Amino acid sequence: MLALTRKTGDAIMINNNIEITVLEVRGDQVKIGISAPKEVSIYRKEVYLEIQKENEEAQGISMDDVEALKNLL
Repeated sequence: MLALTRKTGDAIMINNNIEITVLEVRGDQVKIGISAPKEVSIYRKEVYLEIQKENEEAQGISMDDVEALKNLL
């Protein structure tokens, strides 16, 4: 993991097309803005994990099943 120190208004670039800007720092909360191409999906981690879980359930497989298949190869 890369840890960076940024101030309000400062930004970082990812892969030449994603910009993350620190908009506001208030107490222990940080407000960020993300500029990215429309085809890039952006989710809060807890939402992303829930989507992954629902997708696995819909497919009828679990991560244990995926690991077992990987071990076969």
